[in-house]
Amino acid sequence: MAPKKRKNGGDRLAEYRGRRDSGRTPEPVPDEKALPHGNDDTFVVQEHHATSLHWDLRLERDGVLVSWAVPKGLPWSPETNHLAVHTEDHPLEYATFEGEIPRGEYGGGKVTVWDRGTYETEKWSEREVKFVIHGSRVSGRYVLFQTRGKNWMIHRMDPPADPDAEPLPGTVLPMRPVEKARLPRDQHAWAFEFAWGGKRMAAYVEGGRTRFTDAKGRAVDGPGGLGSRLGAQLGVRRTVLDGELAVLDGRETYMIYDVLHLDGHPLLDVPYRERRERLDDLDLSGPLWQTAPWFPGDGGAVRDAARDQGLPGVVAKRLDSPYEPGEESGAWRFIASQQTRLSRPP
Repeated sequence: MAPKKRKNGGDRLAEYRGRRDSGRTPEPVPDEKALPHGNDDTFVVQEHHATSLHWDLRLERDGVLVSWAVPKGLPWSPETNHLAVHTEDHPLEYATFEGEIPRGEYGGGKVTVWDRGTYETEKWSEREVKFVIHGSRVSGRYVLFQTRGKNWMIHRMDPPADPDAEPLPGTVLPMRPVEKARLPRDQHAWAFEFAWGGKRMAAYVEGGRTRFTDAKGRAVDGPGGLGSRLGAQLGVRRTVLDGELAVLDGRETYMIYDVLHLDGHPLLDVPYRERRERLDDLDLSGPLWQTAPWFPGDGGAVRDAARDQGLPGVVAKRLDSPYEPGEESGAWRFIASQQTRLSRPP
């Protein structure tokens, strides 16, 4: 059903009420007479962790929130259009709703307010809606246009808020360490990580979706559930991660130890220390992935711990080193945990 103004005597919220049981869901379910009116200028974007992560865009119109589910979020650039699926109108009270819709109920999952603010209507018809939004996380001029049935597209009409932002790269080949017999002498200039003995894998996350490439840049599948769950944690943040798929305690775990692109900006030339600090700030931790620890300055203790845990060794990384895609660089060094030479990381 295309968005239109409420007809006299029509119940714009009948479909909404029909899908929900007020005794089972924390969502607002007003009675049939409750239809508050605002100024037709409220918008909200809610992040909805349902069966699949998506974002719900809602625009106040004639006493209800006209709604679209946007699987990849609002496009940040006019170069890309995103699918927007028109859904049932929601009550105005929904603009402030946050909570957990019980499993088994319609739309079951966690809902949070991702952004809210005001908007101005430039055009509103059954097939096209042009508007300007003013939020704290996203602002700009957008158009929604119907393609077929409930399927619409959303397009950003003005330049991106961050004109220097770049799209995710298609592939980033991994930087590789050289093999050394001893730890660096100037350990204060280095940080040390465990060598996990796993399979090198880069993760490219955008719009809550994840794809992976291997050590040769070829597309590969991650373990079941890794891509969707990792994507859900990062949400709309556009990110390229570097790490290894290792076996820890009998379970495959993606150990993440670098971030190469974040929120539209390449980080290849940013020093390792700063990249690691930005990675730590992402607080990536889940059932199938972990942010790998790093230890500035004391390589001997890290190598001893690697030996005690049966790990192949440590990787020393200069704190000031950039990321050199596809290169074997002396700024990274693999040192075996035993005196005998073991297989170094990929």
